[in-house]
Amino acid sequence: MTSPTPRLTISIPTWQRARFLALTLAQLQREIETLPPNTRPGLIEVLISDNGSTDETPSVVAAAQQAGLVLRYVRNPENIGSDANIAQCFNLALGQYVLILGDDDLFVDGALGWLLQTLARRTWGVVCLRPYGFEKDFRREHPGGSGADLEFGNGGDFLAAIGALLTLISSCVINKQILGELDANQFCGSNLVQVHLVVRAALEGGDNLFASRYLMACQRNNSGGYDFSQVFVFNLGQVLDSYQTAGLSPAAIRRLETRLLLAFHPFYLFRQRLSRSGDRAATAARFTARFGDRCLYRLWVAPILWLPRPLALSWGAGVTLVGRMLNGELRRGITFAWNRLRR
Repeated sequence: MTSPTPRLTISIPTWQRARFLALTLAQLQREIETLPPNTRPGLIEVLISDNGSTDETPSVVAAAQQAGLVLRYVRNPENIGSDANIAQCFNLALGQYVLILGDDDLFVDGALGWLLQTLARRTWGVVCLRPYGFEKDFRREHPGGSGADLEFGNGGDFLAAIGALLTLISSCVINKQILGELDANQFCGSNLVQVHLVVRAALEGGDNLFASRYLMACQRNNSGGYDFSQVFVFNLGQVLDSYQTAGLSPAAIRRLETRLLLAFHPFYLFRQRLSRSGDRAATAARFTARFGDRCLYRLWVAPILWLPRPLALSWGAGVTLVGRMLNGELRRGITFAWNRLRR
């Protein structure tokens, strides 16, 4: 007898982050245990793809299994790279929908139940969960508030609305069934495997949903190892442009990139100037090649690159704050500042 297809696969790529993975799995188990017992079997698949970790990751996985979390553990004999591990997470998933969950990211309380109900309500291309950053206690640092579930019948409009969340693996639940026999390995090499998957599902799925309240907690400043402008300006631009023939309009790409210029790029450029890291000339060249004809770039973002460092830092801090406010992140910013002050 064939087992039923799970509604959702939660697929976790991991490497050398046993401490964070333990927290992620513990919260995931709590969320699963809040579901009605008769709905759990066959509803969710949990898959861990371990990129050959040499830390305590196998022990963490074994402890989670002993505590009652049903999961499938795939351990690569060697590190195959981040892109290939993410692709493996997608390819091995058995569920109709796939969430590639960061090994340091957490469902907030009640979010998994809401997600499963939402997936049962209608066939979606992509469901986007709004995240917030936390440093110590994800419950205490939750920004609170409420938000609407925003439905989009046009994939380009949806992608423009979610902006930078397009690039965050833990935010986007992807309908795998509508993508057929797609092999995610074909997208390796750009650090943006997940972007290809999200764009394709959003364009092919018809209906997409953005949950504008905070449902996913992401460990703050816990990733890296790549050149920001190479990945999120040059590579991302190439990925978006490649989907114009599939229905992603130049206008939608421009709206999406406007959101990035307004509220995403300034923070990372500010951080680059603050830490004196990266090749500023190469960064400027990539930004100018992609956005040089846009007033928003020249007046809003470029000063962070070219002003003397003290002025650049002041300007970068200011435009980051204003950009986040205009992007609807005022509550999140206030919560972050308050938690910093009361430590």
